[in-house]
Amino acid sequence: MSSNEKMFLRVDDVAEILDVSKTYAYKLIRKMNDEMKDKGFHTIAGRIDTKFFYEHFYGTKDYERSN
Repeated sequence: MSSNEKMFLRVDDVAEILDVSKTYAYKLIRKMNDEMKDKGFHTIAGRIDTKFFYEHFYGTKDYERSN
């Protein structure tokens, strides 16, 4: 991971990337964090691992994010 890539996405990031409301973004983050917990990972409320997010939604660990 390069220094300019975020390790975690916050609700604002998820809402912007998916073009959804913050309320729905929180719901998605909770669901993905539950999946991560089931796999034995520690999670942080309101944040989701960037790679896990892109794997879950786009099926890839590699991504490009336009700035």
